[in-house]
Amino acid sequence: MSIRLYIGNLPKDIERQELESVFAEFDSAVTTKVITDRKTGKCRGFGFVTAKDEEQANQIIEKFDGYLLNETPLKIEVAQPRAKGKEEGEAGEAAPAPSPSKSGKSSGGKTAAARKSASESEAVQPDPRWAQDLEKLKQLLAAQTANS
Repeated sequence: MSIRLYIGNLPKDIERQELESVFAEFDSAVTTKVITDRKTGKCRGFGFVTAKDEEQANQIIEKFDGYLLNETPLKIEVAQPRAKGKEEGEAGEAAPAPSPSKSGKSSGGKTAAARKSASESEAVQPDPRWAQDLEKLKQLLAAQTANS
């Protein structure tokens, strides 16, 4: 079973062929991928190496973690699976158009990012160490708003 490794701290001017040459001593089963910016075509500072098995992956990590490539030390570790919520943002898809509210107007002039962060913050629970203080602040704010 193949193992995917994350390579961090890649130089911005690196090409895939240059990264392949670093791992050339391993057999042809090792594949490389440099993640590039869509607009500039330059490396985003990270990439991936796929090893054929866990043993080979461990050898690559041992040998190349901290390896200097164009005067920058590489960071190599086993790649973590992508989080489902982040796939859309990393894929560069456009944000959905604002949906009209019941009054037929858009949602108060907020951008899609502001609406998304607002909905995410509602789902996040407060730190339990500050929950009582936060509740008091909410009550004060509600009282102040009611008096206005």
